[in-house]
Amino acid sequence: MTRLAFSGLSALLLLTAASAAHADTAAATPARQSALIVYGNDPCPKGEGDEIVVCAREPESERYRIPKKLRKTKPDETGARSWSDRVPVLEEASRPQRPNSCTTVGASGQTGCTQAMLRQWFAERRAVEADNREVP
Repeated sequence: MTRLAFSGLSALLLLTAASAAHADTAAATPARQSALIVYGNDPCPKGEGDEIVVCAREPESERYRIPKKLRKTKPDETGARSWSDRVPVLEEASRPQRPNSCTTVGASGQTGCTQAMLRQWFAERRAVEADNREVP
């Protein structure tokens, strides 16, 4: 019985010490923190009261520029492609919802299986002809 009481008392003391340590660290941290980017020779603003202000300095030439993360464009974005390249992709994306699509989705979807087979045959034929043209 004394062993149970001792373990309960020691657990209570540990919890009290932990909450006191947490209260000390909570009181030590400031209420407000600010992170800013300053450009050129602009001064870093001072904190009011217990506020912490952290400043990152960038060159003056970067002041009105788009951030570096957003400057680069990906090569396969739709803005970098012509409309003649986009049309087949858009047609293929909307094909399952249209009639004659050889699918169970959409109205009359089952009616296009022969057309799908012919499209595949013509695409394979174009690929073979392109390969034959490239070989001297």
